[in-house]
Amino acid sequence: MSEVKDPKCHALLGSLSDYVDGTLSEELCVEIDRHVAECQDCHIVVDTLRKTISLYHDSASGNLECPEAVRERLFKTLNLNDYIRH
Repeated sequence: MSEVKDPKCHALLGSLSDYVDGTLSEELCVEIDRHVAECQDCHIVVDTLRKTISLYHDSASGNLECPEAVRERLFKTLNLNDYIRH
């Protein structure tokens, strides 16, 4: 993993959870929005975190369904053959 060199990126990482949760002040959110729009690395980090949170919420609420063929391949890859539904 590469080291964060830009101080703005470092500051963003420290506020990322509050930013994604929507608990930061509007002023800070605007500043972070601006930075994320200009910094591809931070854009990817924020986008990935949002997708991860969304997937977690979907799986916790039962809205996420994995196709059986994908599930079987995954379980075989992880050597979890005893858990494959037949």
